[in-house]
Amino acid sequence: MTDRRRQFWVTVAMAVLILIPSMYGFVGKFVEFVHIYRGSEGGGFAVAPIANYLLASAGFFCMLLWASWNGMFRDVEQPKVEMLENEMRLDQERPVHG
Repeated sequence: MTDRRRQFWVTVAMAVLILIPSMYGFVGKFVEFVHIYRGSEGGGFAVAPIANYLLASAGFFCMLLWASWNGMFRDVEQPKVEMLENEMRLDQERPVHG
């Protein structure tokens, strides 16, 4: 198995190990809020958490799509290299006082 292929499958495995329990907790809590809203006379308080869950999820999903479309997952090492190159360039441009 090539290194790139192994890296892909490790990433998929970690995503599954992290995302499935997270989704289970998220969906479970969301369903609880919906049941409280529908079943309780004073369940109107559950509207705010439901809206927060939906808006936060939509926002994170939009950020994920934006990052994917802008190629931020293609070369994760490049930002580090650019930062170090910019730091070296700025250090060379700075006048030495002394």
